[in-house]
Amino acid sequence: MSILTDNVIPGNHGKIFGTNAIEDIDLIEIKSSLLELDGIKEVLLNTEIFPREFTVHTSKMIPISDIENRVKLVGFHAIPKEIFEL
Repeated sequence: MSILTDNVIPGNHGKIFGTNAIEDIDLIEIKSSLLELDGIKEVLLNTEIFPREFTVHTSKMIPISDIENRVKLVGFHAIPKEIFEL
């Protein structure tokens, strides 16, 4: 694997994750749980599409596995989307 596929890199692109959470309350719970992780500065929710997505912006490099595990604690899954186009 590589740094780009295994981590969320700080910057203005963030990393997009798909989730099996459907209700807005569940997405808000995921967002608050993720914001407790050191280095996560913003979580944007996209409730307009299905499956739902959220974008994580960080201030330092965060392993994707940390984000996946934090979302699992809430009772849902987080699946990272592909790397953005350069």
